[in-house]
Amino acid sequence: MGVLKTFKTGGVHPPENKLSEHQPIEVLPLPENVSIPLSQHLGVPSVPVVNKGDKVKTGQIVARGEAFISANIHSSVTGTVTKIDDVVDVSGYRKKTLIIKVEEDQWEESVDTTGTLIKDCGLTPEEIVKKVNRMGIVGMGGAAFPTHVKLTVPKGKKADYLIINGAECEPYLTSDHRLMIEKGKELMVGITIKMKALGVNKAIIGIEKNKPDAIEYLDELAEEYKGISVEPLKVKYPQGGEKQLIKALVNREVPSGKLPIEVGCIVHNVGTTYAVYEAVQKNKPLIERIVTVTGIGVERPCNLLVRIGTPVSALIEAAGGIPKDTGKVVSGGPMMGKALINLEVPVTKGTSGILVFPEATSQRITQLNCIRCAKCVSTCPMTLEPYLLGLLSDKKRYEHCEKNQIMDCVECGSCQYVCPSGRPLLDQIRVGKAKVGQMIRERSAK
Repeated sequence: MGVLKTFKTGGVHPPENKLSEHQPIEVLPLPENVSIPLSQHLGVPSVPVVNKGDKVKTGQIVARGEAFISANIHSSVTGTVTKIDDVVDVSGYRKKTLIIKVEEDQWEESVDTTGTLIKDCGLTPEEIVKKVNRMGIVGMGGAAFPTHVKLTVPKGKKADYLIINGAECEPYLTSDHRLMIEKGKELMVGITIKMKALGVNKAIIGIEKNKPDAIEYLDELAEEYKGISVEPLKVKYPQGGEKQLIKALVNREVPSGKLPIEVGCIVHNVGTTYAVYEAVQKNKPLIERIVTVTGIGVERPCNLLVRIGTPVSALIEAAGGIPKDTGKVVSGGPMMGKALINLEVPVTKGTSGILVFPEATSQRITQLNCIRCAKCVSTCPMTLEPYLLGLLSDKKRYEHCEKNQIMDCVECGSCQYVCPSGRPLLDQIRVGKAKVGQMIRERSAK
């Protein structure tokens, strides 16, 4: 492969533990009930357009994203809306949620449920963006940012590159890997659709070298598509961060406080790209996703195709049940994921994995005083000073947090991972970012 590309500043190398990388995608049976949160994307929560007692079909819109940064939500099942209630989600807080009792699966008539590959897209760029918006597509790499917003290039800006994130740098997670292997042809079409919407003629798929089968397969497929190339990347966390990916692939640096479009780049996850293919070519809204269910003690690590709103308990049951020595269950990866308050939390559009950790590895080490070793500084991919940001946040000095560029933190967790004193740096910085973000919004509203 020659010299592998990567970002230059910071990063760590946690054990990969890709236990489910060779497990084909399986379809998880429908549960008895689904709980579909009205806020499962970045931005304004969606507004329900159905009421208690209404019958809904699979793929039917049930909540509208009425703001620009919001997203439509569709029913992932056929059934009856039994109530609209506050339900605990992955954040641990109660959020407005539609609860639907599942009946026989009947899809909206407009959805193409066949497996036929459709290559040609006759829509204009504007029509593509409108359809992606209508189908409720959001970023599936974790942030859940509404995709139609990313496909809308601001006036005065120009996109040069579409970068497709296939790095999947988080340990344990393999859902993107399996998607690239099993849905590579559809993925390629999805990339061409996005290229058309953005008006770019170059797309680069970045994949870490620990997925040689995906690199080889997509490289072979890319030969049929003008302007699409595949770049192997060094295995280094957080290679999948959009700013790190841009630096690695096109050697451009996104300025502090700015978005990738400032340097002519748009970054999309492979899962999002496949969802765009299904939305545009198959009229299929985002109602299901691939979720990795794994852990050292899990009986059968697997990759499951899951309907949105399915309780996490159903996924763990499909993987062999909860091990007796379980100490923690995490939604997402081990570096950036969040521990769940219970196992009835529903799968959302942004749920990439469910990790089960034994008691022995669930406990944090005893928190000690900072010894000024600077390991957190050397591993920060954003050249920040995590020890300082954590301290400032802990002392509620949020104005100083902002001055020290806390909003540039990508929350990768590298600092907390290497800290020999067990300082909860990521936790502290997340609190600080939330407070500073609130301050910025309040200033903008004046």
